[in-house]
Amino acid sequence: MAPTIASLIASAESGDPSAADALFTALYSELHRLAARQLGGRGSKLTLGTTTLLHEAYLNIAGAGAEFPDRARFMAYASRVMRRLVIDYARRRQAQKRGGGFRITSLDREPEAPADPEELTRIGAALDDLAAADPALAELVDLKFFGGFSLPEIAAMRGVTPRTAQRQWDKARLYLHDALRRPAPA
Repeated sequence: MAPTIASLIASAESGDPSAADALFTALYSELHRLAARQLGGRGSKLTLGTTTLLHEAYLNIAGAGAEFPDRARFMAYASRVMRRLVIDYARRRQAQKRGGGFRITSLDREPEAPADPEELTRIGAALDDLAAADPALAELVDLKFFGGFSLPEIAAMRGVTPRTAQRQWDKARLYLHDALRRPAPA
């Protein structure tokens, strides 16, 4: 019988490197979907590939030594790591000192606007503020918005009803909407 995700998490947390590798293999397709979701909508605007993002996130996760009591927290953490990698990548890409202001375009298609690093930074900061105020709501946002999970999937992961997940999602959206409407600090 194959080990469950929970048992793999427990073994990986106890320091078993083969369990960590088995956990990564078991969750690879979900993590790949998560990486694609992170780049969705801006993936064509960034030269960062899905697999590259996934592998960078894995290196960060493996090196962090974080504990994951369940699948939902693992996926939320992975989503958060990927979100930060995308934001950092967009910042570096746009940095003037590295020539980020220059874009190579081809003649056979319309040039695309690059991902706005300021917008990504503001979203990241708003999510960090939400995490400080209510970590459970921030985790839900990471799972829903960045992870691409549906509210029923999130409800099942967290052991709550879909209606409760919907109320929490609405609350998180209101918080973030308000945070993003405030003027950016100078």
